[in-house]
Order: sequence, then structure tokens, then C-alpha cells
Amino acid sequence: MPDTVHLYVFEGYADWEPAFALAGINNPQFQREPGRWQVRTVAKQRDLVRSMGGVGVLPDLTLNDLRAPDSRLLILPGGADWEDPAAHRAAIDKAQEFIRMQVTVAAICGATAGLARAGLLNERPHTSNALAYLKGTGYDGAPNYRDEPALRDDGLITAGGMAPLEFAREIFIELGLYDDEALDAWYQLYKTGKSEYFARLARAAEPQTA
Repeated sequence: MPDTVHLYVFEGYADWEPAFALAGINNPQFQREPGRWQVRTVAKQRDLVRSMGGVGVLPDLTLNDLRAPDSRLLILPGGADWEDPAAHRAAIDKAQEFIRMQVTVAAICGATAGLARAGLLNERPHTSNALAYLKGTGYDGAPNYRDEPALRDDGLITAGGMAPLEFAREIFIELGLYDDEALDAWYQLYKTGKSEYFARLARAAEPQTA
């Protein structure tokens, strides 16, 4: 059975923020172990939700049914209602469970505020949209804030909303998705748009796909 990465979806989630990560995980091309990975969606209920871009998603399972041992990583995207402490309480509770059981959680943009509000960023290096943004949650983690696009620290990945590419790169490193050369070529391709990096990416992946 493939290893599974779970994406939390909800009405108004920011679909572009996890997009690079999801495409890389679900597409075996260039991967170190093609066919190992799959993506599944999870929500509070099994009802259809629509992303901020209007894309409809019927979740594969509910948060109540999601078990940390069955997952390699939980992605929490930004989007609507993260400023409401109650709106995503179930997802934050699930993230706490994952962290407690040493299963990676990756949060971007508004989702980092949800983690901060729950005290999950107080004691470890992290980033977000801005320090002032997280201070609005009343959290105590300011000394551990890092002004970086994305940050990976011992099973927790955080990123600002303007860094979906860097967010994906940290997720790929955490999962060991690509060999180092392929990962660097992938990142440079999407960062610069230069076609020479696609050729580098294809060459780097040849031993895995031959």
C-alpha cells in the first residue's frame, strides 16, 4: 500500500498554497521511489467543500477517521476562518496528535496562526507570514520566529503564504521524495522558469526511471 500524505480541506481553503507539494507527491515522475506515494483529502465531514478558487473536493475521509499511524504527513493550508479559534479546532487537535506521535505536520499561511494559538510554536523554530501576524494570536513563541520563506524543524514544517514553492521543497526533503540533484533542479525550474533545469531534472531522475 502506498505511503499517504493527507491534505486538510475546508470551505475556502487556499488551493494554491499546497499545490506544488501535492503535484510532486502524487506524480511519480522524477521521484526516488516512483509509486510509493499518494495524496488523500481529509475534512471535518465528508461533504463537498470548495476551495478559494472554486474547485470542488469531496473528502476521502473525516478528521475523526484519520489516524496518525496511517499517515506520513498532514498538510494544513491557509484560507478562510483561521482567525476564528473555533473554526479549525478539530484540525488543530489532529495536528497536536500527529506531533505527539512524531508524524510530520506542514502548515502554511493562516494555518500557522492556528498552530500558534494552540501553543504548538512556542518552543520550536518556525516561520509564517510575518512575526506581527503571529503576535496577533497572543502566542509566546516570538523568540523562536525565523524570517524565512519556509522552515523545517523536527517534524514540523511552517511557511508564509507567499512561499508555496519553498513549502513544497521542505515537504519533499522531509519525505525524501527526490534525490538531491533532482530536488535542486525541480526547485530551480519553478523558481526561475528556465528550461535548462527541466533537462537537469530529467537527467537526475534517469537512474530511478530507467
